[in-house]
Amino acid sequence: METINAAINEQLAEKAFTSQSGIFDEIYAGNAIVDYKRTRVRDHVLKFLAPDSTILELNSGTGEDALFFAQNGHKVHATDISAGMQQQLREKMQRNGVASLVSNELCSYTQLNQLKNKGPYDLIFSNFAGLNCTDELDKVLTFFPDLVKPNGVITLVILPKFCLWETLLVFKGKFRTAFRRFFSSNGTKAHIEGTYFKCWYYNPSFIINRLKNQFDVLGLEGLCTIVPPSYIEGFAEKHPNAYSFLKTKEEKLKFRSPWKYIGDYYIISLRKK
Repeated sequence: METINAAINEQLAEKAFTSQSGIFDEIYAGNAIVDYKRTRVRDHVLKFLAPDSTILELNSGTGEDALFFAQNGHKVHATDISAGMQQQLREKMQRNGVASLVSNELCSYTQLNQLKNKGPYDLIFSNFAGLNCTDELDKVLTFFPDLVKPNGVITLVILPKFCLWETLLVFKGKFRTAFRRFFSSNGTKAHIEGTYFKCWYYNPSFIINRLKNQFDVLGLEGLCTIVPPSYIEGFAEKHPNAYSFLKTKEEKLKFRSPWKYIGDYYIISLRKK
């Protein structure tokens, strides 16, 4: 696969998500598995988040998570590279009466050393694989120690290099999707609103090994390991009994090996030493 300069890839990702920003919420509204994923991530974060915390959110999108945290009394500094997403976020905070609790800044997570509001923060938070849109995650992680308070927490939601559900798609003849994570060292093409950019996959060990001198692991759990990924459209609605059964199974196994490593995502939290 051809190599794309990191800066160019970032520009392409910005263009794609800005193009989608006006319809982003509509696309995912009413998707039961998306709602399930958000609830799982938020429940994970709230276990480690003290009242009245300050949060630095990376790839904040239209502000669904910023809104949730603000409505729960936390202050959020929401960052993104997409001007369109930032505009949607500002409007959403105004509509919901929490603009005083949510600030925003157009900033790439690969340039957090240029962040105007450097905190430090109680939590750095990145949801739903925003950090998979760079092959410079090691660079991003180097910024975290200076941006987090002592005993502060990082929570990241990342796509790993293996997904059980995705691999099973080989039995439906979807070979490219089934094996795309295996052959992703040079990036895998993503396509949004007519724009192509690349994403990469990272196992938990990548993050843990690069932060082990400054952070201890608090929690690691698989997300959509047994519950199907949200791109399997309509599963929860078409098969409600099966969906309920799979949710129960995932709840029991999400912290166990190998299940915590082979979901569509994993959720990882680390505390600063």
